[in-house]
Amino acid sequence: MRYLEWILLLIISGLGIGLANFVGFQVGFMDSLPGILVLLAISIAAVVCTKLIPLRLPIVAYCSVIGLLAASPISPVREFVIESANKINFTAPLTLVGAYAGISISDQIRSFLKQGWKMIIVGVLVMTGTFLGSAIISQVVLSLTGAI
Repeated sequence: MRYLEWILLLIISGLGIGLANFVGFQVGFMDSLPGILVLLAISIAAVVCTKLIPLRLPIVAYCSVIGLLAASPISPVREFVIESANKINFTAPLTLVGAYAGISISDQIRSFLKQGWKMIIVGVLVMTGTFLGSAIISQVVLSLTGAI
């Protein structure tokens, strides 16, 4: 994808995040705009990293690393990044992710079903195992830290 296409898609995503944040959580668009811009800047930086760095990592990995560095104690913009991102309820972007996944999966269901019934069982077991594993790890970590 070209950079202009990425920027256009990220702008559309930013508008969707702002709308979902406003409709679902009553946070004004102008209040959430700095957080949206921070998230979009991190995303654009991740796209650039995938093109410039020869290490083949997914964009999500670069987003995670850049986000962690931007919010880390060594970052000079740490306070702004954290304060801006706190105004965005992070279930708002998940609304868009679910919509994108729903749109993209419609073509893939046919090819998935051609794999046979064994693949459906494997898929259900993998999803269940991932969910249960995540839940167990979350429970242990939250209990150890005293959050619950």
